[in-house]
Amino acid sequence: MTVTRSFRPRKFGLPMLASRHIVGWISLLLILLGLCAAPNSSASDKKQEKPYALLFGTVWGPDNRPVYGVRILIRRADKKKAQWELYSNHMGEFAQRLPAGKAEYIVWADLKGYKSLDGKQLSPGDEVTAHIEYDERLDIGVHLK
Repeated sequence: MTVTRSFRPRKFGLPMLASRHIVGWISLLLILLGLCAAPNSSASDKKQEKPYALLFGTVWGPDNRPVYGVRILIRRADKKKAQWELYSNHMGEFAQRLPAGKAEYIVWADLKGYKSLDGKQLSPGDEVTAHIEYDERLDIGVHLK
C-alpha cells in the first residue's frame, strides 16, 4: 500500500510580499531619521578648532631638483631658537601649521649629517623670510647650494 501525500508548496501571495515590502520601507525610514537626528560632530569640531596659517615649501637642490630628507627649521623672527623642525618628503616638500596672525618667520635648511643619494656635498642656501598676515597659506622655496 502506497501512501501519497499531497505536497503543496507555500504560496507567496500578495499579503506576504506586501508585508516584506512595508518592513523594508519602514527600516529605511528609521535609518534615515536616525541619520538626520544624529548630531553633526564634524561641524562642532570645526567651531572649536583655532585658526592657523599654513607654511608650505619645497627644498630645491643646486640642479633645481627637489631634495628628499632635508631637515627644515622654522622660528619666529623675534626668537633665536627654532620652534618647529620637520623634514622634506620624497617630492622635496614640507608643510607646517603656524598660529594665525601677523608675524614673520625664518626658515632654513640644516644639513648636519645629511648625505645626498648621489654623494654630492650640499651646503645650505640663504634663510627664507616668510611673512604671515592671517590664516592663510604661504608657499616658499628653500634653495641649497
